[in-house]
Amino acid sequence: MTDTPARLLNLLSLLQTPREWPGSELADRLDVSPRTIRRDIDRLRDLGYPVEASRGAVGGYRLVAGTAMPPLLLDDEEAVAIAVGLRAGAGHAIEGVDEASVRALAKLEQVLPSRLRHRVSVLQNATVPLTRGDGATIDPQTLTVMASAVTGRERLRFAYRAGDGAETRRQVEPYRLVSTGWRWYLVAYDLKREAWRTFRVDRVSDPYPTGSRFTPRELPTGDAAEFLSSSMARIKPELAIDVSFAAPAEFVTSRLPASIGPLEPTGEHSCRLRATLSGSLEWVAVRLAMVDCEFTAHGPAQLLAYLNDLGGRLTRAAGPSTAPPAERSAAQGG
Repeated sequence: MTDTPARLLNLLSLLQTPREWPGSELADRLDVSPRTIRRDIDRLRDLGYPVEASRGAVGGYRLVAGTAMPPLLLDDEEAVAIAVGLRAGAGHAIEGVDEASVRALAKLEQVLPSRLRHRVSVLQNATVPLTRGDGATIDPQTLTVMASAVTGRERLRFAYRAGDGAETRRQVEPYRLVSTGWRWYLVAYDLKREAWRTFRVDRVSDPYPTGSRFTPRELPTGDAAEFLSSSMARIKPELAIDVSFAAPAEFVTSRLPASIGPLEPTGEHSCRLRATLSGSLEWVAVRLAMVDCEFTAHGPAQLLAYLNDLGGRLTRAAGPSTAPPAERSAAQGG
């Protein structure tokens, strides 16, 4: 192998395997002399790759952690696995999967060969995730297009469906993507309305970059997450809830979004949640019901009223045959 750049890439790929490589084995793999391997190791070190050498009869070379992450060389299976995992996390807004993972997905899909992009799409389309139903799913391609526009400071056009169903076309200067744990939002400057706006990504369709670059404007607040929070607070009134659960705090915590806040253990098999939320009354009621344990709501009054109404509707939806004997008799007129 006389092509030095190609040989260095192959050497780096071997060293990224978590094992120590004897110089003689590397030389055999690359069909060069041990002296050439030593020179190539020095070249990699000059490029900033932390290659460690051990002495002795069984000594060899291995890549160790450095101050910066070197470019990863992935084989086909590794690239597909990472892309599918990132797509699954981004598309279903799994808590803890934030904008950084979406940027990584955008970078990876940009350089994937067409044959691998096809494999990723086939796997994605053939997989049905089991979700908790607490947020709309999102096309990962929409997220990657938006992430690329944010990173490249490129104006973006898309169709948007508002909460009341109204359809509009928007042209924006995308600033940041923000994940709330169950939904994605785009913070952007709307050029037609000449104002900052937040857009639910699950209501966006047909996004495409215009090719027009822009200089980022300064947000009214210094942080995109803070701007989103203040925007949501203006849209939805805050709700101070107080709820007791007949289950350990660990159990309840695992079934609620972390953004709701910490729970207070009140016993070995009980806990209490006191939190101020900006979500809709309907969303809060459904999330509480999905915890899958007995709970008692102490307030506020509108939450108690909604839970009572929701419980009645659910009981009626199940039919009279599932109601207690007294209720079943009343429903049958006797």
